Amino acid sequence: MTGSEVPPAFRLAYVPGVTPTKWVRIWNERLPGTPLALVGVPAAEAAGLLRDGGADAGFVRLPVDRTDLSAIPLYTETTVVVIPKDHAATAVEEMAAEDLAEEIVLHPLDDTLGWERPPGLPALERPATTEDAVELVAAGVGLLVVPQSLARLYHRKDLTYRPLTGAPESRIALSWPEEKTTDLVEEFIGIVRGRTVNSTRGRPPTPPQPKAARAAKKSGGTPRKPAAGKTSRGGSGGSGGAKNPKGGAKRGKPRRRP
Repeated sequence: MTGSEVPPAFRLAYVPGVTPTKWVRIWNERLPGTPLALVGVPAAEAAGLLRDGGADAGFVRLPVDRTDLSAIPLYTETTVVVIPKDHAATAVEEMAAEDLAEEIVLHPLDDTLGWERPPGLPALERPATTEDAVELVAAGVGLLVVPQSLARLYHRKDLTYRPLTGAPESRIALSWPEEKTTDLVEEFIGIVRGRTVNSTRGRPPTPPQPKAARAAKKSGGTPRKPAAGKTSRGGSGGSGGAKNPKGGAKRGKPRRRP
């Protein structure tokens, strides 16, 4: 590579609420010669960005159309309700969707939970974004139900949140265009799945061998036979002669000299 050439970068998209720091750090340790560029994208636009080639892979919120996109589900987020710190609900550790029946619940246009029917009473207008809805909660207009990561992302000192049961949950997945599963994409999949540096991709493990087979392999094949003229332990020798009761060879008397 000449001095004017720039190594190709791996472009990783991520939706609000996802923190890719850990995976980026591992990438930089393993592939220091290949820069990783982060591309922030709204949840509703993530799939289109991948299809248009704006990123090589991305952390998205499910569901995605898997006709042309591959996806590996990673984790499911806790759903919470964002409330002012002086709200009566701060006295409990957890809320249920039924508890919001008499509350105004904001439903932003970029909602990520996919409600069939949002809980509570609807506001006069839907906020454009989740961030706008958080500001309205702080102003006392209503409450907001979101994945916990978004409640943390848009945290304010005058707001808090509580886990909400009986509500949809958001799932995070790693996705990429199926027809563009490059070597770099495979490398990142391995990082996300926790593969070690020395692990192989797609190679089946060697099946365990029986002990006898391993012993034969180490000795070079079949067991060795005793060499000709030698006896096995406990047998009589082919040329050693008879043995006396004490185990020694039978000795003759010396002859007298005439």
